[in-house]
Order: sequence, then structure tokens, then C-alpha cells
Amino acid sequence: MAGHSKWANIQHRKGRQDAKKGKISTRLIKEISVAAKMGGGDPASNPRLRLAVEKARDNNISKDTIENAIKRGSGALEGANYDEIRYEGYGHGGAAIIVDTMTDNRTRTVADVRHAFSKYGGNMGTEGSVAFMFKHCGQFIFAPGANEDRIMEAALDAGAEDVVSNDDGSVEVISAVADFAAVKAALEKAGLKAEVAEVVMKPLNPVELSADDSVKMQKLLDALEDCDDVQEVFTSAILAE
Repeated sequence: MAGHSKWANIQHRKGRQDAKKGKISTRLIKEISVAAKMGGGDPASNPRLRLAVEKARDNNISKDTIENAIKRGSGALEGANYDEIRYEGYGHGGAAIIVDTMTDNRTRTVADVRHAFSKYGGNMGTEGSVAFMFKHCGQFIFAPGANEDRIMEAALDAGAEDVVSNDDGSVEVISAVADFAAVKAALEKAGLKAEVAEVVMKPLNPVELSADDSVKMQKLLDALEDCDDVQEVFTSAILAE
């Protein structure tokens, strides 16, 4: 089935993330600690922790740093106690935004997120105001030119829900969150390397923005991502190239 053109948006987002490597490292260390706190310190029996550890290794975070983060989360070492809080709202062109945070100071975090929404033309909503517009799922995106037949065979055999051929030639695989690790392993075993392999909030009805709204929306998204306690920002916006 055909899908929205998104490869340029993916590459644009990855480029901006690569420019914020230090921030990404801090987020991954937090995620490791919280994952260990929620599901135990053994990556073999804790899928969320296993994914966080794999991401940390991909970002060249040292083994000692990873192990210390696990120990802090599981209580073997003292450390900050983080709460997971989600904020929701709207940006430009009616596009929805979800902001996932981890914080040891709720008052600071909500003030920072509200300020970013207000300063850059967004509107912060109430809990549940836009979450229903997204699907919590595993997402794999392959570059244009990837072998769709091989991807489809490996992914569906491993329990993926859908394989989508996008208008720009990229191929997208969607899985249930519980099946993410199995699908990821099957794709890698088949020699298929996804450019994106993450558990995400995927918009059900993407909104294509004009060039003007795209510029304004990018400033809002950047401001939200720059908040110290923000882990992930998801949006239904498709930004103009």
C-alpha cells in the first residue's frame, strides 16, 4: 500500500539529532535507569532495557556508564529518581504534538514545556487531548531502493503487523511494541539494516504543512527537544522540504 512521503523528513530529523549527540547521550542514560527501575536490571528479561542498552552502544556510550545507569535504576547505586510524564498539544497547521519527559522536578518540567509551546506558537493541551491520534508501535524505516520483498518476508514471518511502501521509495515496517525485539532481530539476521528502528508514537493521520508553517513548526519542535527533561517529541506534522 502507498504511504506518505517521509524520507526527507526522516533524514532531516536524523541530521538534527546528530548535531545534539551530547543531549542524546543524557537521554539514553536516563532511559536505561528508568527501564531498569521499571522492569529489572537484566536486559535479557527486560525488552525496554535491552533496546535502551543497544541504542547506548550504537551511540558509543561506554560499558561502565551503561552498567552504572542500570545499577542506579535497580537501586544498587544512589541516583536521581525520575518520573515519566507525557505532555500533549498542538503546533502549527493543526498538527498534534506529544512530548515525553523524564524528570526529578515536575514543576520545572511543566514550566519549560509550557514556555516552549507558548513562545513558538503552539497550544499545550490536557492529558489525552491528542494521544488518541497516535499509535504506540515499533517502526522500522528502510531507505529508498531497499528490497521490499525481502523486507516483507522477514518482517511478516517475525510477526510484524504491516509493511508499507511509501511514495518516496522508502519502506516502512510496523510491529506491535511487544514484537519489536523479535522483528528487529529477524530483519538484522536477514542482513536488512533499517535507518530507523524505534518504538514510537506513530501519527494515524499525518498533516502536511505549508513551507511557512513548516519553518514555524520546526522552531517549536526544536524548542521542545531542547528542554532538559524531554526524552522524545512526536508530531503528526509532515514538514515541507
